Amino acid sequence: MAQKLWEKNVQVNAEIDRFTVGRDREMDMYLAKYDVLGSMAHITMLESIGLLTSDELKILLEELKNIYASVERGEFVIEDGIEDVHSQVELMLTRRLGDVGKKIHSGRSRNDQVLVDLKLFIRAQLKSVAEAVERLFHVLISQSNRYKDVLMPGYTHLQIAMPSSFGLWFGAYAESLVDDMMFLQAAYKTCNRNPLGSAAGYGSSFPLDREMTTRLLGFDSMNYNVVYAQMGRGKVERNVSFALASIAGTLSKMAFDACMFSCQNFGFVKLPDECTTGSSIMPHKKNPDVFELTRAKCNKIQALPQQIMMIMNNLPSGYFRDLQIIKEVFLPAFEELEDCLQMATYIMEKIKINEHILDDDKYLYMFSVEEVNRLASEGMPFRDAYKKVGLDIEAGNFSHDKTVHHTHAGSIGNLCNDKIEELMQQVVSGFNFEKVVQAENSLLGR
Repeated sequence: MAQKLWEKNVQVNAEIDRFTVGRDREMDMYLAKYDVLGSMAHITMLESIGLLTSDELKILLEELKNIYASVERGEFVIEDGIEDVHSQVELMLTRRLGDVGKKIHSGRSRNDQVLVDLKLFIRAQLKSVAEAVERLFHVLISQSNRYKDVLMPGYTHLQIAMPSSFGLWFGAYAESLVDDMMFLQAAYKTCNRNPLGSAAGYGSSFPLDREMTTRLLGFDSMNYNVVYAQMGRGKVERNVSFALASIAGTLSKMAFDACMFSCQNFGFVKLPDECTTGSSIMPHKKNPDVFELTRAKCNKIQALPQQIMMIMNNLPSGYFRDLQIIKEVFLPAFEELEDCLQMATYIMEKIKINEHILDDDKYLYMFSVEEVNRLASEGMPFRDAYKKVGLDIEAGNFSHDKTVHHTHAGSIGNLCNDKIEELMQQVVSGFNFEKVVQAENSLLGR
């Protein structure tokens, strides 16, 4: 068994080692690229305060770039007996460069190293999620504009209620994503603050230049108070998970609608044949498995904030190993949500719309409010109009031409999709992803 960074002369019991390491080596593969980036910024700062020579910095940076490239190629592994990604990177440097490799940890603890790794990982994942949300948003807006004049029933209590339209239906989920994106941006901004230099949560006697590492890594600012920087572990994951859960809530509801509207009892939409699955016994079946799985996966993501809160709740200030377990439920969630977003985007772009739903007279009564409003606009008191239409329906005498004339903002005839698009663009611009991309490329010499 390889010696750990913290071991002295006594090796830990093998079963204790298995239990305490847990799935850390597996989870740390998510963080490998970001651990290298954090180390590059840290050692650049160490050289500026005289803890590394310029020659030492040069060879360390070159080797770290090689390790970074190996991660991008999928060749990087955490070897058997190596506790975590931090130990693996330091081991690789020491093997190739000798004792200079052991110098990279000066002024740093694994606590703030994990913190910065997580923040760099999270902000990269949030960028990917935001881009996936934006792609789905544009598909929904496009479909809303395309089918803006196609009416469909609107429901309350799952009873036919009032006229709606596919313009409204697609557009509603598009606007929902705008609000979700605002939440995502707030999570991104709270994440994009530099904890590096907080060490084990109480700072360092080295004169660390935290402003420098903040700038090198493209953070908006630092977590100034070193104790609070450590307290951010778990809090950041919880806040980000709430933002992911918000997106998942929108997807889950949309998936439910799509499943319901595609069943034969509704027949409002038809999913692409290549996106459905069959039955082992019923040859006619075309099951909406993708949206059913999307619904389940997104509901699982909506439970994520509660999982994280139950792990971190009531911990006092300072680091505790409890926080390690958050990685296991949190790190894979981004990929799962992005997968759902990708599937939803593909299907919603290819979904076929029934443009003749209202040919069936069972939907006639959804125009009852239209008739009440027509009578009221001609001078009849609203309550009298309501009663007259109700009695006509009971007597079987109700009729309507199945057209609507809604003109107010956000209604069937005035979707305001241009305003919704403007709002989304404002939110996307507010992330300022370019700053981070430029900082990371500069650090890597690209």
